[in-house]
Amino acid sequence: MRVSGVGRWMVLGAAFLMLAVGVFLLPGRAMARAKVVDLPGRAYNTDASLQDNLAPLTGKFIFVTLDSGKTYAGWVKKVGRHFLHLEKLQRKDFYDALIRIEDISAIEAKFRDFQR
Repeated sequence: MRVSGVGRWMVLGAAFLMLAVGVFLLPGRAMARAKVVDLPGRAYNTDASLQDNLAPLTGKFIFVTLDSGKTYAGWVKKVGRHFLHLEKLQRKDFYDALIRIEDISAIEAKFRDFQR
């Protein structure tokens, strides 16, 4: 069955309208129901050492930025006196990293999430 020029534009217009509703309106409604909440037990202690701030993040996914500017992302496996063991590095399958704590300039961790 052939669709005439006007019919083709009507089909394209209807498809565009459905796409616009799905992309712009529905996610906004879903986000409106979600509320941002603090994750329990997550906080930095600015009076403690970097080692003491890393210890509670064991088992959590973090980003570590070194003095050199290189950033690693992975799961904290263990925090020692001088080294941080990151496992399951992002974008490096089957790799772990052993990072000297004194070479770390910043850490980033997720402290908030959506509650639905």
